[in-house]
Amino acid sequence: MELSSTWLLSKGFNRYPHSFAFSFPTAYLSALPVGFTSKDTRVYKYKVFGTLKNCPPALLTDVYMDLDYRKQWDQNVEELYERECNGQTVVYWQVKCPMLKSNRDYVYVRERRDLDVEGRKVFVVLAQSISHSQFPERSGVVRVTQCEHRLAITSDGRNGSKVFMYYFDNLRVQIPTWLLKRALKNGVPEFLNNLEKACRNYPRRY
Repeated sequence: MELSSTWLLSKGFNRYPHSFAFSFPTAYLSALPVGFTSKDTRVYKYKVFGTLKNCPPALLTDVYMDLDYRKQWDQNVEELYERECNGQTVVYWQVKCPMLKSNRDYVYVRERRDLDVEGRKVFVVLAQSISHSQFPERSGVVRVTQCEHRLAITSDGRNGSKVFMYYFDNLRVQIPTWLLKRALKNGVPEFLNNLEKACRNYPRRY
């Protein structure tokens, strides 16, 4: 299915106060809230649809999975590394959050799967937050203990990628809608532009 603003509006996209969409020459991205993680937390779960025109799927997946490379191109990274813990690879990621006054950090496991779906190559990345004794909470940093990402990437039929992501993360703070939209308006296009440049400059590009 080809994504478009018309299609999103037909699904009632414009009725959701926590939805957002961005379009510029190299990328298109939209996000639609699909419910809450629970009645108690009221944390939105999102479905994100998008295209990146100059990033082939295999390359985009490699860049997304390469933590050392991400530290070079993502200015929001404060600290990022992975460690083997009892046969399990665990990722620690601290994110700069000036808008929230305190950085957020994540401890999670992830998995990549390269699938063949009806003759189409689909790259899937799954990530889930965990609690681990080797990654204690730090003073002055807020630990995100509820986080889940499911990412699927496939070809757009040309030299780019179609992207679908389901995600939620509980930042443990109530952010006013107007402030969230302002942050997304500035931050998401910048991130996607940096991601497109990262794909273009990836040392192991093929």
